[in-house]
Amino acid sequence: SDNHLHPQKWTNSINQASKASLLAWEKETGIKLVQINGQRRYGGPPPGWVGDPPPTGTEVYIGKLPQDLYEDVLIPLFQSVGKLYEFRLMMTFSGLNRGFAYAKYSTQRGARDAIAAFNNYQVRQGCAIVVCRSTQKRELSVDGLAASVSQQELEAKLQRATQGVLSVTLHASPHQRQAKLAVLKYSSHQAAALAKKTLMEGNLRLRGSGIKVEWLYPDLKQKLQLWEERPPSSQVQEDKSLAVPKPLALPPVVQNTLDHLNTLCRRQCLGMPLFLTKCVQVNPSGWLLFWYQVAIPGCPVPFSGFTWVRHDRQGQSRHEEAKAAVALHVLRVLGEPLVSPH
Repeated sequence: SDNHLHPQKWTNSINQASKASLLAWEKETGIKLVQINGQRRYGGPPPGWVGDPPPTGTEVYIGKLPQDLYEDVLIPLFQSVGKLYEFRLMMTFSGLNRGFAYAKYSTQRGARDAIAAFNNYQVRQGCAIVVCRSTQKRELSVDGLAASVSQQELEAKLQRATQGVLSVTLHASPHQRQAKLAVLKYSSHQAAALAKKTLMEGNLRLRGSGIKVEWLYPDLKQKLQLWEERPPSSQVQEDKSLAVPKPLALPPVVQNTLDHLNTLCRRQCLGMPLFLTKCVQVNPSGWLLFWYQVAIPGCPVPFSGFTWVRHDRQGQSRHEEAKAAVALHVLRVLGEPLVSPH
């Protein structure tokens, strides 16, 4: 139907020039980019690297990238301030980038220089990017748990066996039928790394088969957030469009969700949230589907996914409404729901 923008066709036609220049650059430099699981990687180690990988504190997070910008522009740019050990660009299934990337330098100084040079740098007229320290990973995913495992049971076991558990959430496993996946959030990278080791040694007797413990990767995190937001009754149709949800009864407080989120980020010294919203589908019944990404400098991974907005509200720009809905979601994820249960 004409109402859907088919991302595949649409992206193939809009950025042929960028894709062609990427291919020419790869050919000319002999650089090999490897794509796995929604991220495309250069280096790690780069050609000619001798010795150990760089220490911690050498990686930067790059956000608010125009989605049709690729490594042929990004790598030389970030390489210009210091030697790159690795560059990872997050990709959509349709060949656009997902608006963010990670650059790891050979030294901590390289990372500092990149932040100084490129935070708020205009990669194109009117497109200022964000570059900040990539904070250490603090979340683990445990896949393959028995469907009967409860959150209480899991939390109790983890609190006995590991230190610093902040939260445990259960999701349907994207990889195994009739199984659950748990996301565990720890108070520090150190605590998470120790917990990962404990869990991988398998003495914890978690119920399930083929249990797999890993760091929570951005693409899995995104997939889980997307699933949470999709109404459970609907299956995804063939053309990857999402079924229309019931209107969310948004409380009147929503007007200030953005202020609330900004205040929370200020209070926790996380830095200002940066929103990216893009309307990707318009529904005949008056709903708009927005893709969004929110980068909070103090959070290791940007929040991204999709949200529906009603077409006919007066007075507010659709993007503002999408932002308010997204801010509400981010507040919930950060454990700060707006409406108190009392």
